[in-house]
Amino acid sequence: MPILAINKRARYDYEISDTFEAGLVLYGYEVKSIKTGHISLKGAFVTIKRSKDKKKTNPELYLTNSHVPLYKKASTIKSYDPDRPRKLLVKAAEIKRLIGKKQEQGLTFIPLKLYTKRSLIKLEFGIGRGKKKYDKRESIKKREIDRKIRTALKRNS
Repeated sequence: MPILAINKRARYDYEISDTFEAGLVLYGYEVKSIKTGHISLKGAFVTIKRSKDKKKTNPELYLTNSHVPLYKKASTIKSYDPDRPRKLLVKAAEIKRLIGKKQEQGLTFIPLKLYTKRSLIKLEFGIGRGKKKYDKRESIKKREIDRKIRTALKRNS
């Protein structure tokens, strides 16, 4: 399971409670660009959109604000938008469960990492609550204390 991209700020800025896996709907040249490591999840988030088509009533999930530049060896595509929303493939029952969790106040969907599973590209996203500034300071202190304990144990053994 090679990891293609990680959103490092996500776990620092948000308190992640649950994680979920979803497939992505991509164009061929986007797949090639992502597999060469050209994707940015910085500032990306997952949104829920209702379909404009009246026949489809199920809501859909989209990865928004992720940047996938055009594959360098692809022919010039004039109408390519590198920041376009990309549809996530999640079962309808799971989407309904996610909507129920989202209705709790202050929760949001944050993409955590992008990886390959067999030949498919998968996105791991989490449901989380934004941390306050003092929460971030506490997590930094805890990380430094853990680091000091590890170094002290290495010296003693």
